[in-house]
Amino acid sequence: MSTTSLEPSSTSVNHSSFLPTGTRAKLILAFAAVYLVWGSTYFAIRVGIETLPPLLLAGSRHLLAGLIFYPILRWKTGIRPTAAHWRTATVTGLLLLFIGNGGVCLAEQRIPSGVAALLVATVSLWLVLIEWARPGGTRPVARVIAGLVMGFAGLALLVGPAQLGGSRRVDLLGAGILVVASFSWSCGSLFSKHNPLPPSPFLGVAMQSLAGGAALWIAGLTIGEGRALVAGAISLRSIIALAYLIAFGSAIGFTAYLYLLKNTTPSRIGTYAFVNPVVALFLGWAFAGEVVSLRTWLAAAVILTAVLLVITAPHGAPGRKEEEIVPPSEA
Repeated sequence: MSTTSLEPSSTSVNHSSFLPTGTRAKLILAFAAVYLVWGSTYFAIRVGIETLPPLLLAGSRHLLAGLIFYPILRWKTGIRPTAAHWRTATVTGLLLLFIGNGGVCLAEQRIPSGVAALLVATVSLWLVLIEWARPGGTRPVARVIAGLVMGFAGLALLVGPAQLGGSRRVDLLGAGILVVASFSWSCGSLFSKHNPLPPSPFLGVAMQSLAGGAALWIAGLTIGEGRALVAGAISLRSIIALAYLIAFGSAIGFTAYLYLLKNTTPSRIGTYAFVNPVVALFLGWAFAGEVVSLRTWLAAAVILTAVLLVITAPHGAPGRKEEEIVPPSEA
């Protein structure tokens, strides 16, 4: 899950087809990073929580990223965040990282990583509903409403009848945690859009990482995860997974995402919410022995079709440029 919801410049969008070769190459690399790296973070979390407590794993990832990048970005940008900036960063850090990403890590103790990525894809649906419900919000067009109905039907399929086509439903508690996490992520995304953050999006991400990472560590220690954190019991696999989440999921993934926000359209960027679950399902099946049942395939087809309908539909009043928030579903 990324922690930014910026909008691209209309100039770069209008001329994207005429970008120089070097810029086209950068766009391809950035899309590859967002598609593959963010899709792989679900598998990395699965490996990390083998011997690391889930909240402390998430807390370490984000707190270390914040501690590394915040002083560097303060020095390079010369920006001094205001109290309002810190207030927004704290609220969004709690909603996006503490509840959102922390929920993903907790849920993956109970459900496969690929299914977790599939449920997180519903962030796109929650964003539309919350935007519609808020005062002065935008009513979705008929195509988006159809996508919402289809998406939640796919969710019901995953957690529905105990037996369907010889496939058991996913763990209800794990699925419930992910529904709350996805809803929280959507609330945090919309809150960040309508409240002040520093002019540098990278600095804003670092501030959110500090707030969310600290909250995750406090929560993990409060529920007793510190007692389960035994240095000699932590595997090399889990350490590598944590390093991967920091270096690739946070640093490279965020950089690529922010580059795309400035150089292409929201609907194109939003396709990663469609691709990430496919990557996660494949990695979980290929490297973690996760069974992809008929129920999962059916639900995946329904949910991802719904996401595609939502992210490619026109938003807002007729004649306006694309202004929707890109669904940030990276884990």
